[in-house]
Amino acid sequence: MGQGWVPARVACTPAAADWIGRLVAEHGPVLFHQSGGCCDGSAPMCYRQGDFAIGVHDVFLGRVAGAPVYIGGQQFAYWAHTHLTIDVVPGRGAGFSLEAPEGVRFLTRSRLFTDAESMALEAAGPPPRGVQHESLAR
Repeated sequence: MGQGWVPARVACTPAAADWIGRLVAEHGPVLFHQSGGCCDGSAPMCYRQGDFAIGVHDVFLGRVAGAPVYIGGQQFAYWAHTHLTIDVVPGRGAGFSLEAPEGVRFLTRSRLFTDAESMALEAAGPPPRGVQHESLAR
């Protein structure tokens, strides 16, 4: 943890990375969007890139298995102090998420950032919002 170190805001489990790879092989590049709300609205949704419009208030968290991950701006206000891990479990998820017909669903696990992580993130400044960065181009 040297000077300039910035912790990742998001990661995924090996099982989720495997499913992301399968979905990319079948559908092409994907992205995740974590919104707020109840039921499936609080699950990370996986879409083909281009099938979901990133809003100006959506926050870019990083990439998992090559896929960009966004969170709704209002949800980020609540979860800014947490590291998110996308996992996959057996079961039926939301109808619009690409994994739904496969008998699995993505879910988000979270933990609080450590004090050192929080200080590094604060020093790095706010993450980009909307598509003001080139997350989809990489």
